[in-house]
Amino acid sequence: MPKVKTNSGAKKRFVLTGTGKIKRHHAYHSHILTKKTKKQKRNLQHSDLVVTANRKQVRELLLLR
Repeated sequence: MPKVKTNSGAKKRFVLTGTGKIKRHHAYHSHILTKKTKKQKRNLQHSDLVVTANRKQVRELLLLR
């Protein structure tokens, strides 16, 4: 039986925490930053946790069953 492959895009985007939650980065912080306010850019810098509604899908991409 062949090996099951992890989604390589998900590998780069998500990190598993010690308690089993999944960390992610905010979108919209890579370009077109001139029209965004300082507050908006500052808040996009921080990491966040994946929402519980999407957690099952992300775990499936990372093969965390």
